Amino acid sequence: MPHPRELVNRLTRYKNALEKLKATGLARIFSDNLADMLGISAPLVRKDFSHFGLAGHKRGGYRVDDLLAQINRLLGGEEPQNVIIVGCGKIGTALLNYTGFSRQRIRIVAGFDSNPAKLDPHAPIPILHISQLPDIIAAQNVRFAILAVPEAVAADMVETLIRLGIRGILNFTPMPLKETPECVIHNINIALELENLIHLARFVLRPTKGEPGETRRTRA
Repeated sequence: MPHPRELVNRLTRYKNALEKLKATGLARIFSDNLADMLGISAPLVRKDFSHFGLAGHKRGGYRVDDLLAQINRLLGGEEPQNVIIVGCGKIGTALLNYTGFSRQRIRIVAGFDSNPAKLDPHAPIPILHISQLPDIIAAQNVRFAILAVPEAVAADMVETLIRLGIRGILNFTPMPLKETPECVIHNINIALELENLIHLARFVLRPTKGEPGETRRTRA
């Protein structure tokens, strides 16, 4: 059986692809359609759907509305999720201002910081002092957090969040943080991802012999 993280990742990608297809007016699709959109194989799509009991027809394919409803139930996407952002520097502020979360039924209820100059309790999404974390998490039934604090305080902040009942953390700090039995942690190192992209592009798109940009080799 595939790792749960891999399955959930693909289910989320299926959901997003189906929403785009539905927006174009398509009522039915085939596994090939999703496979082409996501860059995976059609047999893998059918295997995933079969694993979760998402049935289709060989000739008629899958009903888009039925697939979306079933995937949303599997992912728990029918209920909005309250999320907090801890650390309101450049990354945290950018995420506070991002308007796309609502389309995924994600509601950012507050940001938190320890710098008094960044606090704004009257903003559309309030930025509050870190000391107010326990009250907001309890009052808003928050179970998920985005972490964008300095690396030096990341580990301590994770311990605090877990102790307060947070069960999932999206970590934007440079320090990779380990999951615990109580909390799932997804690490996102933007600098490392960009570096990997640059190296991969250089490796994959290496110019062939005779093309512009080819590095001339000199004899020793």
